[in-house]
Amino acid sequence: MNVKRTSVRTRKADVPYDPKRKAETLRFWDGATAHKGVAELRVKRGRPAKAAEDRKEQIALRVDRDVLEWYRTLGPGWQTRMNAVLKAYRDATL
Repeated sequence: MNVKRTSVRTRKADVPYDPKRKAETLRFWDGATAHKGVAELRVKRGRPAKAAEDRKEQIALRVDRDVLEWYRTLGPGWQTRMNAVLKAYRDATL
């Protein structure tokens, strides 16, 4: 038989203020950060958005297998290093 789980009531000693006294309750929550809902909190998650000119564009690029394997053997960050080599080539040819 399934037993319905219910939450345990909070002991009055666990609450640092008297909930029946409005002034005391407001004083306690006065330093709390107000928010307008979950959507506002979700916006703050993750990395900050980059400016449009700093964003990278995803493409499909065909590269020789041996070149790709060599970059991958360099370890994490191989795509960033490949991008740096392409930028250096671009700057050298200008």
